[in-house]
Amino acid sequence: MSPGEVAAILFGTFGVLIILRVPVAFALGLACLPIFVLDNRLTPILMMGEMTKAYNSFILLAVPFFLLSANIMNSAGITDRLMDLTSCLVGRFRGGLAYVNVVVSMIFGGISGSSTADAAGEGSIIIPAMEKQGYDKSFTVAITACSSVMGVIIPPSILMVVWGGVMNVSIGAMFLGGFIPGIMVGLSQMVATYFYAKARNYPVYAKPTLREFGRALWRATAAMMTPVIIIGGVVGGFVTPTEAAVVAVLYSFCVGLMIHRSVGLKETREVLYNTARLASISLFCIGTASAFGWVMAYYQIPAMVVRYLTQYGVGVISVGLVEAAAFLFIGCFIDAVPSIIIIAPILAPMAAKVGMHPIHFALIGVVSLAFGLVTPPYGLCLLIDVAIARTTVSHVIKDVLIILFPMLITLLLIILFPQVVLLIPKLIMPKFV
Repeated sequence: MSPGEVAAILFGTFGVLIILRVPVAFALGLACLPIFVLDNRLTPILMMGEMTKAYNSFILLAVPFFLLSANIMNSAGITDRLMDLTSCLVGRFRGGLAYVNVVVSMIFGGISGSSTADAAGEGSIIIPAMEKQGYDKSFTVAITACSSVMGVIIPPSILMVVWGGVMNVSIGAMFLGGFIPGIMVGLSQMVATYFYAKARNYPVYAKPTLREFGRALWRATAAMMTPVIIIGGVVGGFVTPTEAAVVAVLYSFCVGLMIHRSVGLKETREVLYNTARLASISLFCIGTASAFGWVMAYYQIPAMVVRYLTQYGVGVISVGLVEAAAFLFIGCFIDAVPSIIIIAPILAPMAAKVGMHPIHFALIGVVSLAFGLVTPPYGLCLLIDVAIARTTVSHVIKDVLIILFPMLITLLLIILFPQVVLLIPKLIMPKFV
């Protein structure tokens, strides 16, 4: 079979299964089976072998550990303490609680590495608080869901760990590269918040006293040390990303048990169960997506795509635009982890051909995939916050799209100006960049 025929069977079968509402993890594996049946050189045992190879990865062990760390932090009441601190910082502006929403997500993103943990943990607290103070429900859900995507952009990031494992890119350099894009995304959301607050006359917090600020800072200090430990350990070469995730889990337990004293035996059981459930879904997706990607590589589908696109004289900017469009589209339908495993290897040869830096290529992909967490029909973070607010996606989608617009401009700036991504990695880790 030709690469085009195999691609048609793979993506056609996958598309049909998704329309039939088969879970993505199963759809990816089932889409491979017709190829293994039609080609006499292949057997279904090969598919199981490729899935096993995907699981036999030390780097990917970081995924369940980062999820566990995020869930422990949520259970330990970290979000409450971060909200108190950010209220002192930005609460005095009009629409202050919405600014608090964004800043908490920026800080929590530097702690957890998980957007879904942010959407669930922060959303359960801040959505009722904003509604109580008179904020529109649609805007409240939209800004909470959109701000939660910074969990996968601001380091540490589970998506960066997966990307580094799949594409053999320095995870430490990606962590450093995510700082400026993450801050830019946060600022773009603050710009949207400013116009909303002005147009709808949202309330203002009273200006805090110096004593209140000092108390809030002291209460949040233990939690804010988490990104310093994780990123400092990885960038400094003291630990691998997986070891850093384990350190984060141990530190989170210490904070919850000894400092905040808010995590007991009951909370620990719930945290372990929720982490195991979420991690099993993500890791099963990695296995079936790896088998899907192996089939594409075996039939040289990525090479076919590169040959097709290079005839149009692509450059770094056009490759970045193509990559962003591909991830923005596929992110609407499937989870970010299988998206990386399927799409990144297809586009990577084209990026290398035009001289695009691997860190720049990686960050464009990660930021683009973050949009998929709030864009229907997948939009996992949006669905979580819609459920918390007891409303519907159709009710909030207009405000979501308005907030996403300045975020899209930020993505375009990242594509056009690689130094936005590469500046900090080149300063701190030049040998890896």
